[in-house]
Amino acid sequence: MANPRVINGLEELRALQGQEIGVSDWVPVTQEMIDRFADLSGDHQWIHVDVARAQRETPFGSTIAHGFLTVSLLTELSRRAVEVRGDFKMRINYGFNRLRFVSPVPAGAKIRGRFTAKQVTENEVTWLVTVEVEGREKPALVAEWLGRFY
Repeated sequence: MANPRVINGLEELRALQGQEIGVSDWVPVTQEMIDRFADLSGDHQWIHVDVARAQRETPFGSTIAHGFLTVSLLTELSRRAVEVRGDFKMRINYGFNRLRFVSPVPAGAKIRGRFTAKQVTENEVTWLVTVEVEGREKPALVAEWLGRFY
């Protein structure tokens, strides 16, 4: 695993506003992960869990990850890309301004996240996040992700 870029405090992060702050290493999205997410979410749609049918009947040639699985991996991707240190006790996921699933993540693909500090206030950051799929031009996901520091 690559070392995340360390940012020492929100002032340093604010000085980098508008810049790409970090890129995670590649994370594989396995069929096992997709199946486990299907069990947790209750979403067993065949395009996610029926490998043989997905190979036969989809334009993807395989099953694909749930969009919400990709969203849930943002925490891991960000952990691998950026570490913001400071005198706060916790940070929380505050939601999204925008979220788009641009293209599917096939089972067995690798993804990585690119994180740009779009806006930084005294206790909040808006990350522009792009999740790339290895070997593909179109990203899987593009989002404005909000985080709060307390």
